Amino acid sequence: MTIAVLENEFWQVGILPETGASTAYGRVRVGDAWVDVMRPTAVKDYANVTHAASFIMLPWCNRIRGGVLRFKEREYRLQVEPDDGAARHGDVRRRAWKVETQSQQHVYLTFNSADHENVNFPFKFSARAEYALEGRDFVWRLTLKNEDSEPMPGGFGYHPYFVRPPEQSPEVLIPCESQFDLVENFAASPPIALTNRLDFRQPRPLGEDEINDVLTGRVADAPAFIHFPAWKVGLLMKADPIYRHILLYAPKGKPFFAVEPMTNVNDGFNLLARGIGESGVFTLNAGESAVGEVRLEVVATNP
Repeated sequence: MTIAVLENEFWQVGILPETGASTAYGRVRVGDAWVDVMRPTAVKDYANVTHAASFIMLPWCNRIRGGVLRFKEREYRLQVEPDDGAARHGDVRRRAWKVETQSQQHVYLTFNSADHENVNFPFKFSARAEYALEGRDFVWRLTLKNEDSEPMPGGFGYHPYFVRPPEQSPEVLIPCESQFDLVENFAASPPIALTNRLDFRQPRPLGEDEINDVLTGRVADAPAFIHFPAWKVGLLMKADPIYRHILLYAPKGKPFFAVEPMTNVNDGFNLLARGIGESGVFTLNAGESAVGEVRLEVVATNP
């Protein structure tokens, strides 16, 4: 299994081209040691994307209820996962990407649906993924292009897992002022006012209750923030405006959690078909592209 290793004085990162251009690990320097801030993948699991530190969701994010995609008064049936009967996390995370260029601090990968069989999407598309280390920033850049002859709906995002050190819970800040009321992990209506349970506009520990919710109504360019008090380091997550939503996932009793920047909400295609503009789904005309960047900046924090 090939791994592309990026490293500078602040970050050490592994990228898995053959496993959906996923991230195997993301480590930051604390004193003289490298510390995993992203959930590390065991070498034996490099081919299994469910164990990745982070994976790409494209050409849609999260779930499509029943695998039914509605767009421009047409209905498409997608392959579904057996556990919940939904089409999930796009198509590309279990497919090999092509490495175009690689250096010590940058890797550029491409994907074209025409090169693969049984792609779980009714439109032809291509994608580019770039990972780069720029000083304190671990940079993720995604491009989705419509390679079809007609308009297509689209979305993308990242599913990064972060560690929960047993000695002290991380603190999280998410600058969003509203949320989706999810029913069985699907959004069915426009956003509602933020509830106290999901109000992370000021840094606070994750707590013990399970969280699996989509926050929206981002406050301008304000970054999300993940603080690891045990190591006195934090991560500023700075995302382009196209990432309208952030999914916070904190499973009960697990040593990890996820802060997921997404362009579309769960079941966003079907929200768009019902005229709900906050879905975040965008439409690309033939030959048109959408681009989004996320930066993770490592910062030292006070004792």
